[in-house]
Amino acid sequence: MMQGRYVGLGLLALAGLAVYGWPVPRKDFTQLSARVDPQVRQSLLDFRIRHPVRSVQVDGQAWDYVVLGEGTESVLFLHGMTGAYDIWWQQMEALASTCRVISVTYPPVDSLAGMSRGVWAVLDAEDVDEVHVVGSSLGGYLTQYLLSTCPERIRSAVLGNTFPPNDVYRAKNETQIRLLPWLPAWLIMHAFRKNIESSIYPASGYSELVRAYLLEQTYGRMSKAQVVARARAVLDDFEPANAAALGIPILIIEADNDPLVPPVLRNLLRETYPSARVTTLQQVGHFPYLNEPVTYTQLVRSHILGEDSRYHA
Repeated sequence: MMQGRYVGLGLLALAGLAVYGWPVPRKDFTQLSARVDPQVRQSLLDFRIRHPVRSVQVDGQAWDYVVLGEGTESVLFLHGMTGAYDIWWQQMEALASTCRVISVTYPPVDSLAGMSRGVWAVLDAEDVDEVHVVGSSLGGYLTQYLLSTCPERIRSAVLGNTFPPNDVYRAKNETQIRLLPWLPAWLIMHAFRKNIESSIYPASGYSELVRAYLLEQTYGRMSKAQVVARARAVLDDFEPANAAALGIPILIIEADNDPLVPPVLRNLLRETYPSARVTTLQQVGHFPYLNEPVTYTQLVRSHILGEDSRYHA
């Protein structure tokens, strides 16, 4: 009788382990992008082939990045929670004729301090002393940290669809973030996909590119370790820089229907950087650099090379 009970408990334990360890299904952009405009689709696929990834080791982690273009101005792109170096490919290719552009993918580094070490190591590897930084969402939060801790290396900053240090995000998300390491990878990625389909995709105007690119991240391109680390980094607190006193021009790009950055955080960002120029895009969602690339690139180009920058082409 007891032996049968132990066997049953053992089987239940094995079943639980099997469910927990169930692999995340794998799909790449080619499989997911059938409804994306063919020219845009091929443009991303070609970009990945033409620009091989470089890598530097920082604190035992490999920081992958790409570099293209030439010019006296260097631009660093920092992606958000769900992304990789090539999420900016449309902006990078457009700016490469006049600027040197660099974009990174974050390895599983769970603090802003650790992420900043990786960013500076990439720039040092490419002999870049000063840079314009374009960051969105988590990337925008990291950009603010770089402004706060190493402003002498930053010429200007673009804060896209992001938020400043605050208690709102922590109160809403800290418990879930603390639980992430204990959840199976397939469940985490399933939750991401559900949010993409129900919230991010509609807010983008049902952009097939937004949908396909983000889904690819959840189908094996982005690891659970990266998700956990990025989520933890957003909980880090710091004192925002006084950009006006530093003389560093800031452009805030926001969306009036951003499903991930509510109005209270958008307003707080404006209050944190009162000298910033603010552009509010209409009905474009959280990833306007994907679904409105021409408009987004024009805003970035104007900020970096235009009258609102300390530097000119």
